[in-house]
Amino acid sequence: MAFEWFISRRYLRAKRKQKFISLISVISVLGVALGVLALIVVLSVYTGFTEGMRDQIIGINSHIMVQRYDGVIEDPDAVSRRVREVAGVEAASALIFGQALITSGSGSSGIVLRGIDPRSAAAVMRITDKMESGSLEDLGRTGKDGALPGIVLGRALAAQLRVTTGDKIRLLSPNGPLTPMGVIPKIRTCRVAGTFETGMYEYDSTLGFLDLPTARLLVGIDRGVHGLEVRVDDVEQADRIAARIGAALGLEYSVRDWMAMNRNLFAALKLEKVGLFIALDLIILVAALNIISALIMVVMEKTRDIAILKSMGATTGAIMRIFFYQGMVIAFFGTALGVCGGLGLCALLTRYKIIELPSNVYPMSTLPVKVVPLDVTVIAVSAVLITLAATLYPSWKASKVKPAEALTYE
Repeated sequence: MAFEWFISRRYLRAKRKQKFISLISVISVLGVALGVLALIVVLSVYTGFTEGMRDQIIGINSHIMVQRYDGVIEDPDAVSRRVREVAGVEAASALIFGQALITSGSGSSGIVLRGIDPRSAAAVMRITDKMESGSLEDLGRTGKDGALPGIVLGRALAAQLRVTTGDKIRLLSPNGPLTPMGVIPKIRTCRVAGTFETGMYEYDSTLGFLDLPTARLLVGIDRGVHGLEVRVDDVEQADRIAARIGAALGLEYSVRDWMAMNRNLFAALKLEKVGLFIALDLIILVAALNIISALIMVVMEKTRDIAILKSMGATTGAIMRIFFYQGMVIAFFGTALGVCGGLGLCALLTRYKIIELPSNVYPMSTLPVKVVPLDVTVIAVSAVLITLAATLYPSWKASKVKPAEALTYE
C-alpha cells in the first residue's frame, strides 16, 4: 500500500508535459467542490424555509386538534382535563370556528372567526408573540360606550378595512334563523381590541379572534365548543401523543396532529427537497466525468511507466490502486473544499441576513438557513462515492496495459 501511495503522489505532483491534463484535474476538483457547496447551501435554505413555514403554521395553530365526530363537545372542561392527563401534553384550550362577513365604514371582507378562551389560548398558541397592538385579554372587555365584545384582526385584514385598535366593525353571520324570505343573518357589532401579524398573508388577511360567548352567538350553538386545541412538549412527537389522546378519549373523538392536518404541504416540500438533491448531484456527476477524462489521459501518458512497473513485478491490483488513489485524492480534496465553502456561506447568510424576502409572498422576511448535520454527511458521502466510482474505469484500463506491447518501440 505504501508503494502504490508513493507512486500516486508522485504522479499528482509531477510536472507533466501535457499541462492540459493538470488543468482538467483542477477543474475536476473545483467541479466537485462547487457541487458539494451548492448542495449544502440549497438544502440548508430549503430546510430552513420548511421549518420556518412549520413554525409559522404552528405559531397560529395548535399542535393537535381534538374534535367530536357529531360536531360539538358539550363539556369541554371535562374533556380538557382528560387530555391534559396524557403524557406529553402541556396545555389545552377550547375553540369555536366559523365564517362571517366583516364590514367597516371603509369596506367589507370575508373572515374566518376563531372563538377562544383568552386565558388558556395563550398557553396553546404563540399568537401573543405576534400581537402588534392590544392583547387577547381585551377580547372579553367592554368598550366605554357599552358592552361591545372585542375582536383581534390580522394586520392585512385591518388595513383592508382601514380600522385600527378601538374602531368598531360589524360581523354578519349566515347562521341565523330560516324564514320563508330566506336566512336572517346574525349581526354583532364589535370593537377592534388589537391586531396581529404572523407573516403569512393567508392568516393575516382572513383571520379574527373572538371570545367564546360572542363566537357561540354568531355560529349558532348554545353551549359547548367545536374542538380543543392542544400543545405538546415535543413537536416532532405530536403524532404519537395524538394517538395516546385518541386512545384516552375513545372512538367518538377525532384527534389530528399538525403533521396530519398539513400532510400534503409537507409531503410536497419533502419531495421537492429530494428532487433538488438529485438535480444538484448532476453537478458532481459532471465533475466525475472530468475525473475520468483526466485519469484516462494520465494512463495514456504513463503507459511506458506502467509497463516498466509491471516488468519489475507490480501486480494488476497495485497498478489499479495507484490510479484509484489519484482519484481518491481529488474526491476527498474537492469534497472537503466544498463542505468548508458551503458551511462558510451558510454561516455568512445566517449572520448577516444578506438576502431579504418580500413579506407579502413568503412567510419570513429574510432567507432562512438551517444546516442539518445529517444532510451534510449524506452530501459528502454521495460526492465521494460518485467521484470514486469515476476512477474505477481508468484504473482498470491502466491495469490492462501489456508490458511487451507498450515497450515494443522503446
